[in-house]
Amino acid sequence: MARKIRQLIKDLEKAGFINRGGKGSHRNFIHPKGIGITVSGKLGNDAKHYQEKEVEMKIKRSKK
Repeated sequence: MARKIRQLIKDLEKAGFINRGGKGSHRNFIHPKGIGITVSGKLGNDAKHYQEKEVEMKIKRSKK
């Protein structure tokens, strides 16, 4: 079962990403190392497969 958008956001915030806001259902996150990611969708929506992969990749990159 797919994870929810809110779970992806929690993972990003736990990894040190800061929510810079956005328009509509889009949220822009930035890490102090300069890594950025945009997450779209309502909090209760199921995350798309590509969104989960991108969040995982950006979190790994921020830990290097």
